[in-house]
Amino acid sequence: MSGRSLCSSPEGIQKAKKALIRCSLTQKALAEDLEVTRQPIGKFFTGKPVDRNLFVQICDRLDLEWEEIVAEPASEPEVNQDNSIDINAIVQEVREKIKSRIQGLCGTMRVLDMTQPIGLNDIYTSVNILEKITGQRRLGIDELLQHCSSQDFDLFGLNRITEKRLSGLEAVEKYSKLMILGKPGAGKTTFLKYLAIQCIGGEFKAERVPIFVTLKNFAEAANKPGLLQHITEDAINPISSIRDVLTYGKALVLLDGLDEVREEDSNRVLKEIREFSDRFPKNQFVMTCRIAAREYTFEKFTEVEVADFDDYQIFNFTNNWFKDKAVKPETFIKRLKENKRIKELAANPLLLTLLCLAFEESGDFPANRSELYKEGLDALLKKWDAKRGIQRDQIYKKLSVQRKEDLLSKMALTTFKRGDYFFKQKVAEQYITEYIRNLPDANIDEEALQLDSEQVLRSIEHHHGLVVARAKGIYSFSHLTFHEYFTAREFVIVRQSSEEALQNLVSHITEKRWREVFLLAVGMSPNADRLLLLIKDKIDFTVADDQRLQEFLLWVKEKSLSVKFSYKPASVRAFYLSLSRTLDHPLNLSLSCTLDLSLSCTLDLSLSRTLNLYLFRTLSLDFSLFQTLDLDLDFSLSGTLSRTLDLFFTRTLLLNLTVNRTLDLDRTLDRTLDRTLDRTLDLKLKNLLQKLREQLPSIQYWQESEKWWLANGKAWCEELRLVMIKHRNIGHDWQFSNEQKELLQQYYDANKLLVDCLNSDCYVSREIRQQIEDTLLLPIAEIKQRQQQS
Repeated sequence: MSGRSLCSSPEGIQKAKKALIRCSLTQKALAEDLEVTRQPIGKFFTGKPVDRNLFVQICDRLDLEWEEIVAEPASEPEVNQDNSIDINAIVQEVREKIKSRIQGLCGTMRVLDMTQPIGLNDIYTSVNILEKITGQRRLGIDELLQHCSSQDFDLFGLNRITEKRLSGLEAVEKYSKLMILGKPGAGKTTFLKYLAIQCIGGEFKAERVPIFVTLKNFAEAANKPGLLQHITEDAINPISSIRDVLTYGKALVLLDGLDEVREEDSNRVLKEIREFSDRFPKNQFVMTCRIAAREYTFEKFTEVEVADFDDYQIFNFTNNWFKDKAVKPETFIKRLKENKRIKELAANPLLLTLLCLAFEESGDFPANRSELYKEGLDALLKKWDAKRGIQRDQIYKKLSVQRKEDLLSKMALTTFKRGDYFFKQKVAEQYITEYIRNLPDANIDEEALQLDSEQVLRSIEHHHGLVVARAKGIYSFSHLTFHEYFTAREFVIVRQSSEEALQNLVSHITEKRWREVFLLAVGMSPNADRLLLLIKDKIDFTVADDQRLQEFLLWVKEKSLSVKFSYKPASVRAFYLSLSRTLDHPLNLSLSCTLDLSLSCTLDLSLSRTLNLYLFRTLSLDFSLFQTLDLDLDFSLSGTLSRTLDLFFTRTLLLNLTVNRTLDLDRTLDRTLDRTLDRTLDLKLKNLLQKLREQLPSIQYWQESEKWWLANGKAWCEELRLVMIKHRNIGHDWQFSNEQKELLQQYYDANKLLVDCLNSDCYVSREIRQQIEDTLLLPIAEIKQRQQQS
């Protein structure tokens, strides 16, 4: 018997005839199904030689193992030297015939709300691979926290995983059977399509034939064909050619979306994949699946994970997206860098696509970030699967999308209040158990609830990627942004902004890590009036009992009223509060440098770089305010005193200054004094400042200058301060204690947050907005008096 032909054994013929009946087929119908004449079918059922490839196909159609039907053990194809198979020619022939089909199937992508498809090569960004699965690392919570900054917890320190990364193409080269895992929207399908396009284009694995199989389509195909039959039916080539390619190991088999297969089809599909890969082991296999999709084992496949995008990948994707568009990629990247929380989302390709779509529409991100985050959550919870016609099995029938959001909100608030950015699997399951036991008709059996909670947690990770495994048995929200969003949602949506809920929220106003939660809560509130008033009251009472700080705020108010201006009073109060705070930190050289007036431009540039004037800027005050000479002079004088104190204390405490450093300090003070004198119209004040300047030693003799500063520096600084107090009522040494300084910093930061909330495009009535602005940064007695009058 020729190596190209096989015969049925007598026992095999009997099995085949029974299978024919079981499949409700006749020999004629079988021939029509396989698009062949009845002659080879007749030969098959009479034990005569049949083309090897057709023999296998007949068995596949009858759901039979061909090895059990064949008359003698199958052997590897023998190449007849006189009539050899030119497999390379067959490969090139098949490649040419399927090229247009592969390009049509894999050459474009369209996700979310794209109005039209986009060319894959126009947008594709290289994928990186982690060879060690993140959720399988044996790390403790303390070890995970080492990746994150302590002051402002950054979950995406985790994205800078120290594990070695490979490019996607390197991983395919390295492993002949590869299982690529990834979170929803990580770019798994896009990568597989890219492999097919690169292969058919001759750029990668040009000696192979790309075979792209969407496993969902295979699982749901009519009559439940075997994988080989599905591939050959889907091909436009002669069946024998595809079989030859597979038999000789010349295919790049791309199996996409194992997680998208319905539960009812799962076992059959897994069996088909295992048997197919065992039957044609010489081929290259790449399969994709979501992390935590199901428990399965492919012993001969190496599992890897798609890494989140790094800054370089985000930059490349953005450049590709905005190429030749009205919105420039540089603008998008600049705004992304300015919005840390939004940038966190950009590490996920699907969410980055969403950000690009939103930015392209208006040229900026929405001022109300809660709306943008909700759109991102909708994409992960609903749209991503719905757009592709994928219906996931409902693990827990009573858990609708809204209830999943409510569950996540409860988990988020509980863990966020405790500072538990990472939590153990058992803890997460306990939160889920506590929630689902209260649902209608819930099974209250503890063992059943435990099993349900395990499934729900796996479902949330697999279906939506909102809670993910960070190490073995340890979970977190996938993005700190979503952790904060769901925390805010619990107060506003789940608890419906009740008085108790809002009071609970505002109790955290001085905690920096709650900043984003406040911004999101205000943004998602249908009417933020009550929340904003509670925030304002809480801030004011933070310093209400400290007499010294109240005296300071009274000075801020009186000083602002002494200045002639036509701008918002709160803006001027913010200006003087910020200005005076700089004088409490004489050793903070970096802060003094931000007030450096040696910049050869207007003061607004210095202002934009001055963190302590943030509140002044965010009150929508025109920078032309500095054209008010009173404010301009006070700004210059304060800068002079601050720089002088820097100079004195630096020399006093750091006696090993270099000559160049000493000269730099002296020259900077000299320039600052020059500009201050230029801004002084009061002749008496100008004369006093000039006299003070004349007392300073020459900067040409640095050793004498050092001695002079050590002997006279403190007295000179105090004399300058007294001049400022007498003539401008600024420069006071408030002598705050460390506790008062900390309290004032909290007060200042909280007011910054309140102003940000007002400017976040939230819904707040005009009257409440005006009330808050009118009483911003006033002493408590003044606020109470105004409340009584109203």
